[in-house]
Amino acid sequence: MSGPASGESGPGVASGAPEASGVAASEGERPRGLLIDFGGVLTSSVFEAFDAFAVAEGLEAGSLAQLFRTNPEARQLLIDIEAGAIDTVGFGPPFAALAGLRPDRADGLVHRMFAALQPDEAMGRMVRAARAAGIRTGLVSNSWGDGMRYDTALLTEAFDAVVLSHEERIRKPAPQIFLTGAERIGLPPTECVFVDDLTFNLPAAEELGMRTVLHRSAEETIPQLEALFGVPLR
Repeated sequence: MSGPASGESGPGVASGAPEASGVAASEGERPRGLLIDFGGVLTSSVFEAFDAFAVAEGLEAGSLAQLFRTNPEARQLLIDIEAGAIDTVGFGPPFAALAGLRPDRADGLVHRMFAALQPDEAMGRMVRAARAAGIRTGLVSNSWGDGMRYDTALLTEAFDAVVLSHEERIRKPAPQIFLTGAERIGLPPTECVFVDDLTFNLPAAEELGMRTVLHRSAEETIPQLEALFGVPLR
């Protein structure tokens, strides 16, 4: 999601072709855990949702990502809401002002920013299949408080653990959130694969010994995970 700054996660533009770090391991070296992001991986693009919001509010498409990328105050608001320092009510008025929206548009702003997100059904089925195959599964998401509508059925059915940044008060790419995800599914980081759609979230996980997959589409990500885990996930 926009890179607020180099090394920071948040709504932004990831680059590079999707790829797994390393090749498929032999049977004895297979990873046993899957840690996966939510927005933009288990859902449609966050950037497209932000653009839909912007256009509905009379702003230009791409303006929100640009604001997070270039404006220090917007970047700090992003960091604060993902780290649980402010909630959606506290985020709305200052961000509306920075975006050039009328003060009355601040109410419910975060919910409207994410309203166009749609579940990626293929990725949801993949996580369910992974758990059914005995792979330990964990969600690791930079969350925006109650502004992101998580699929509660998916969280219950597909995940052994859920790690949300606003609850943990720490956000990707801080190493501790990856360590927490691995710990919650009962595995060392070296036995986990992490999937995210933002390039700058991957190096911290890799430094802990995780294999990583940069997500671009279900059609590209799922075969990579099948190769890594050695089980069918479709």
